[in-house]
Order: sequence, then structure tokens, then C-alpha cells
Amino acid sequence: MTEQTVENLRKAKHGDKQAAEALIEENSGLIWSVARRFFGRGTEPDDLYQLGCVGFLKAIEGFDENFGTQFSTYAVPKISGEIRRFLRDDGAVKVSRSIKEQAQRIRSVRTELEQRLGREPQLSEIAAETGLTPEEIAFAETATNPAESLQRESGDDGFTLEHVLTDTYGEERMIEQVSLRHAIEQLPEKEKKAIYLRYFHGMTQESASRVLGVSQVQVSRLERRAVDKLREVLTDTC
Repeated sequence: MTEQTVENLRKAKHGDKQAAEALIEENSGLIWSVARRFFGRGTEPDDLYQLGCVGFLKAIEGFDENFGTQFSTYAVPKISGEIRRFLRDDGAVKVSRSIKEQAQRIRSVRTELEQRLGREPQLSEIAAETGLTPEEIAFAETATNPAESLQRESGDDGFTLEHVLTDTYGEERMIEQVSLRHAIEQLPEKEKKAIYLRYFHGMTQESASRVLGVSQVQVSRLERRAVDKLREVLTDTC
């Protein structure tokens, strides 16, 4: 960020409207790039842009230089979150009955497999049991519970729903990836390392425990705490 941008951020956080307007003008391309991904959903482009500006202003209020991240990286999930919230509340984003039924079936099968196997089932096992493809499972769970699906582990094969979604749905999912990665960066150091080793490097809990120098049980606890925090943060921004 330029010195002027940093100064405008500080001023805008303290209520300087001129500084806030300057930041919006400077970042109008970013706001449009996010808003553009929601075109064709029943809301006028200019209205989407204005909603994006509201999210951008919320990002100004919430940003802290000590986060150690670029302001634009922090702003993207705030912009998309404001638009998503409006579309959801306005009824423009609807989940079909068939998708809801699929999601319910997936949850039932997941629970049944957990009880039968005594562990978190792999995505391939859920797919075999339901007759659905991994992509269909990812879509159904994301449509009905987007925050949870981003960080759900699918077993020790290192295959996560986030990876499936990024490959399948491309650019729009990058918004959610930015939001997820920003949230991970705010975790305590050990929890952050546990998440990166487990979800981004595909390590088993046993392998991660050796890298971190802790027991497998401790890795499991670190992972659970981190996932709970990520769910809370992502629910607020999605």
C-alpha cells in the first residue's frame, strides 16, 4: 500500500468521509470485480456495486494494520459478504428442494459411516454410498452450509471440499478462498500450522503430530479448535 492509502485508511477509520470516498474511488475496480461475479441473479449491477461499497466501508472499519495482510485481501470477503447477505435476505439466492434433499442424504450417510467406521469417512466413501459424484457432494454441502464445507476434511486422503470447489467452480470460489486464508492467518500459531498441514498439505494427523512435535490427540484438539473458529468467522463474512 502507498503511504497515501495508509493515511486515508487511518483517517477513514476515524470518520473522515473524504478519505473514505478517496479509498472507494481508488478501489472501484476491486469492488466491481467482486460485484461482477453476482451479475444475473436478479439485482441490477449498480445496486450490486453499491452493496459492495457498503461492504468495503465495513472493511475500512474493521481493518487493522497489525493483521499483517494487505487491505485489499481483507476487503474482498467483506465486499462479497455484504452482497451475499443481501441476495440471501432478498430471496435472490435460493437452494432447490432437490439440493436440500441431497444435502440431507449426505449428512445421514456421513453420520452412518462415522458410526460404522469409527472415523471421519473419506469423500470417496460418501460418494460410493450415495451414488453422487464428489462434485455433487461438494455443491450440495456448499449450497446448504457454505462456511462448514470450506474446511471439512474428507479423511486421510487429504481431499477437501475446498479443493473440489476451487477446481470445479473456478473464479467465484476464489472469493471464498481469500476469506478462508485470511481467517486462517488470524489463528494462533499452532492451530494455524495444524490447519495448513492437514488441509493444504494433505498430512494425516499422525504425520502432522511428528512435524509439530506433539501427540496425535493434541493435533486433533488443535484442529477442532481451529475449525470451530474458522466456521464462526466465515459464517460472519458469507
